[in-house]
Amino acid sequence: MSEDKLQKPAQPAHAISAREAWRVFGIMSEFVEATERLAHVRPAVTVFGSARVTPGSHYYRLAEDVSRRLSDAGFAVISGGGSGVMEAANRGAFAGPSPAIGLNIDLPREQTANTFQDISLRFKHFFTRKVMFAKFATAFIILPGGFGTLDELFEALTLVQTGKTRRMPIILMHAPFWGGLRDWVRDRLIGEAMIDPGDAELLQVIDEPQAVVEAIFAYYERRGFEPSPQEREVLLNL
Repeated sequence: MSEDKLQKPAQPAHAISAREAWRVFGIMSEFVEATERLAHVRPAVTVFGSARVTPGSHYYRLAEDVSRRLSDAGFAVISGGGSGVMEAANRGAFAGPSPAIGLNIDLPREQTANTFQDISLRFKHFFTRKVMFAKFATAFIILPGGFGTLDELFEALTLVQTGKTRRMPIILMHAPFWGGLRDWVRDRLIGEAMIDPGDAELLQVIDEPQAVVEAIFAYYERRGFEPSPQEREVLLNL
């Protein structure tokens, strides 16, 4: 028998369409569950950073320290739920009075849920998880990381720049790591008119954990943490 006859026949178009339709229900269920479980955790701060950072390293200690201070100050801390900076963020918050939240993702490697989560959610789809990082955040803190961290950083910047979420602090920690990126933003993106000069002001660089907490409070001092009616409408359409 020829090799062609042994090959599995392709699925009919209607079967593929049916699978896609059922997949939509799975996506909807992720949105519904996450929204219901996180609806009462505000104010919250989302912390991003590398999964490859080891316990006891400088970046790990920095993430744990700032997250403990945030938890003590009344902020829930949201991380990606995995290892490295994500574990450190959850660990710091877990030791404090406010919730440590992990938005875990199913990946073929690297992602194993850490044990420092008061609220743990698991996602199959990156895009539903990314919506939840932004939907409940009152600030973003970004520590050193790789492609995933950069993706999350620029996603946050894009959402704020385009008005698809409310304006909020976006704070980079550990200036030596981010110096080259900031120079590139200034020299290339602004220098070649790819973004407006004011867009660079969306980013802050703060190295001291307590100063990060104070910067977030200072930002919301006059307006409060609760979204305005207009901001609530924007968040509904995130």
